[in-house]
Amino acid sequence: MPAHEHESDTTTDPLAHERAHLAASRAALRAMREDAQALNIRDVTANWVNAAVLQAQIADRIKSLADLSHTPLFFGRLDYLHVVGAAQAEGAEGEQFYIGRRHVHDADGDPMVIDWRAPVSQPFYRASRKDPLDVGQRRRFGYTGGELTAYEDEHLTDPTETERTSKLLQAEIERPRVGPMRDIVATIQPEQDEIVRSGLGGSVCVQGGPGTGKTAVGLHRVAYLLYAHRERLARTGTLVIGPNKSFLHYIEQVLPALGEMEVKQATVDDLVTAQVEVRSTDDARAAVVKGDARMAEVLRRAIRSHVTMPAEPVMVVRGSRRWRVPAYEIEEMVKELLARDMRYGAAHEALPQRIAHAVLVRMEEAGEAPDDRVQNAVARTPAVKAAVKAIWPAVEPSKLVLRLLSDPEFLAAHADGLLSEDEQKTILWALPGSGKKPARSVKSAKWSAADAVLIDEAADLVARTHSLGHVVIDEAQDLSPMQYRAVGRRCSTGSATVLGDLAQGTTPWSTRSWEEALHHLGKSDAVVEELTAGFRVPREVIAYASRLLPLISPGLAAVESVRESPGSLSVRAVGAAGTGALDAAVVAACAESLEQEGSTGLIAADARIPALAEALTAAGHSYLSPGQETTAESRLTLVPASLAKGLEYDYVVLDEPAAVVDGEPDERTGLRRLYVALTRAVSGLIVVHAAPLPEQLG
Repeated sequence: MPAHEHESDTTTDPLAHERAHLAASRAALRAMREDAQALNIRDVTANWVNAAVLQAQIADRIKSLADLSHTPLFFGRLDYLHVVGAAQAEGAEGEQFYIGRRHVHDADGDPMVIDWRAPVSQPFYRASRKDPLDVGQRRRFGYTGGELTAYEDEHLTDPTETERTSKLLQAEIERPRVGPMRDIVATIQPEQDEIVRSGLGGSVCVQGGPGTGKTAVGLHRVAYLLYAHRERLARTGTLVIGPNKSFLHYIEQVLPALGEMEVKQATVDDLVTAQVEVRSTDDARAAVVKGDARMAEVLRRAIRSHVTMPAEPVMVVRGSRRWRVPAYEIEEMVKELLARDMRYGAAHEALPQRIAHAVLVRMEEAGEAPDDRVQNAVARTPAVKAAVKAIWPAVEPSKLVLRLLSDPEFLAAHADGLLSEDEQKTILWALPGSGKKPARSVKSAKWSAADAVLIDEAADLVARTHSLGHVVIDEAQDLSPMQYRAVGRRCSTGSATVLGDLAQGTTPWSTRSWEEALHHLGKSDAVVEELTAGFRVPREVIAYASRLLPLISPGLAAVESVRESPGSLSVRAVGAAGTGALDAAVVAACAESLEQEGSTGLIAADARIPALAEALTAAGHSYLSPGQETTAESRLTLVPASLAKGLEYDYVVLDEPAAVVDGEPDERTGLRRLYVALTRAVSGLIVVHAAPLPEQLG
């Protein structure tokens, strides 16, 4: 499978031929964009509402047809042995197809580039010598700065050709990282492709260690689903949920590079803070209790406690007639609504109609002929409204949670048998005798992120949360059971892709098992897939980090890296006393890494960040914060260990592992945080320490 590099422009030169096809494809894409820009809305519709919608759709299409000069338009070619029936739907004739990020056709409508998501493209990722899928030759292309500079052929049906690792594939995986995360569309592996192309109807959970590509797989799955089910998902919506804003900023360009512009991105906090402003932080013990799934039942009991059985009949006056509905009959209605376990708000709306219907029955028995308008009028009478207010009053979710966290007796009544006395004391804002005063109102309360999740749960008990068609949750291992429930509500009628690594759980409430997590999400039937082949982290580095696995996540399979990179790991002890020597050694390691091509991340315990920032500045090194985009001129990022998850850099300098461990509430969480920090490097890792290393790394 030799790679070829040429500079000749002769027509007999295959590379020149491929460059000509690239130039023609780019010209065709420009023509497609110009056609979209030339569309005149007035020629299509005179209705201003339709025109506005159509104008927005055209604007999105124009945006999606942009030719990104730094992004190869196609990255592969398939030469089929026979005419492919599936290709006919693409308008293709013949046996040769160029595979790229999006579909491009010529003036006659014939495809010049086939979308990687089309069925005819699938063998590019799945064909093998054992099962060539009717592909005679697979060609990969190499690019430098957007220019096609090399190609590599694999003859899948030639018994004389030995199987080798693709050099272009390896080079693309190892290409230096500058800027945000990029797509892996050219390097998707067969096991990744199976997950990407799995159907919309089912949910998928991907357990993947560092460097296995789980995040990219999840994003490419969104792109595939939007291709295969565009109309349905356009109606129902898609959402990508990440752990923090820095992470979302890092991944935000992947989908646009694949032609998908409209996928929304958010953190869990973004989803649940619509009703209150988060201004406080819980200690770990309180956050664990508030995030426990038992809180859902506490809230359910608290809401239902507002229902009171009627003691008096309802008397409705209509004209000169009085209509009486006895208390026992209304009680039956209330019990029936409770038994149906409807949303509290829906039952609040249903009860006046039930009472009004009972009045209509009496009117009909008396010989009258009332219709639906009469029933609605009866439901709005003062007598019925007063009865409903007394029996099934409206509940404000934030006020309910405020009372639970402020009123020990109210909490005790509804947490009985669910939370211990100690647990109740842990989440109460002001204990009797503490001298602290509970918040007087929703506005004055200092809500935490966990409180906002409780309010979101209460809001769903009152009125159903809108469900999307598909939700992707990344770094899911760090969600609490109540956060899983909050996400699950947003895909209750859709499907989910859950991405995570149990070994990287760094919250006190982190996921113990995917089975438990999927139960809380409401997707117990999801298929769990495990990715164990590592493509990003060098073998030497991942093997070093994996020494922590028996302690932090017993039984979890270690990642087997496919990348040999001798010398990629350096562990350096600083013998001199004092932090000054450590700081100097760290700065020197950063300078050494910056001599290489690509990005460098300096990862340190959060408490060490100010000192290292000062040391870098004193040494004349400018640096970025996580979420800021690296450029050719600014390639060093100073990363608090708490924000390192999900990020990657060509070279990583890790400052004082012991400080990273000590920065967490317990050793296991600290070692998991260290595992994350150790596995952010793509090409090389330098560990600098003055304190003894954790025993497992010694």
